[in-house]
Amino acid sequence: MIVINIDPVALSLGPIAIRWYGLMYVVGITVGLLVVWPYVKWKGISEAQFERIVLYCVPAGLVGARLYYVLQQPLEQYILEPLRIIAVWQGGMAFYGAIFAVVITIIVLTLQMKISPWQMLDVSAIFAVVGQFFGRIGNIINGDIIGYPTTAPWGFIYANPNSFAPRHDIAYLPAAVFEALINVAIFVPLWLLRKKFRSGMIFFIYVFAYSVSQIIMFFWRDNQIVLFGLKQAQLTAMGVIVVTGIIFTWFLRHSRQRNVSA
Repeated sequence: MIVINIDPVALSLGPIAIRWYGLMYVVGITVGLLVVWPYVKWKGISEAQFERIVLYCVPAGLVGARLYYVLQQPLEQYILEPLRIIAVWQGGMAFYGAIFAVVITIIVLTLQMKISPWQMLDVSAIFAVVGQFFGRIGNIINGDIIGYPTTAPWGFIYANPNSFAPRHDIAYLPAAVFEALINVAIFVPLWLLRKKFRSGMIFFIYVFAYSVSQIIMFFWRDNQIVLFGLKQAQLTAMGVIVVTGIIFTWFLRHSRQRNVSA
């Protein structure tokens, strides 16, 4: 068994607690921006345009992730204590909420700036998979993404009493590690193919790949079953695949029509 005995709080300054999870978000956003910047320039997006999009998309993604998590929980606790909605230190960010919020924000901003949304959506796909990898490191420290209890030698025991794991004396499948490996597995082909397709394809590949990974991964993640033996993230992923498939079909037809008229 692998014992994780790290306090989720990295540093306390009086009543202010600086958590590893939050620090990993900062690292993920920073590294993600550094990785995609050469790709942004190759896409022909100016520095000013990129800065404006980032300025709006980062907070939109964080707010979207938190609100989508809250909407999946029993709402009574948030109605009685509204401040709990912003209590991200208590755990709870749903990545699909970030995707939804960022996609909408990108579409609105790029249309205002009269540049192709597909260009920036490709950039956002690579940024997302890089940033999420570091977020998973925060999940590993938190113990807030776990699999079912296990006796396998690669099981994680979250020994720190401040960990979010339900128990600190048994091992769980390291679901956050599996998720991080999925990020790597998705990033590699996206990076290798980023200049080989028309704008928009990288985004579609990312959404399909991530959604399929979530359907598979949540069979091992210890989350509540909500319908037909499936968990909320699996149902969301299936819905995203269907909607994205419809949009992708339109995208291909529209691309062919443009090629014919050209």
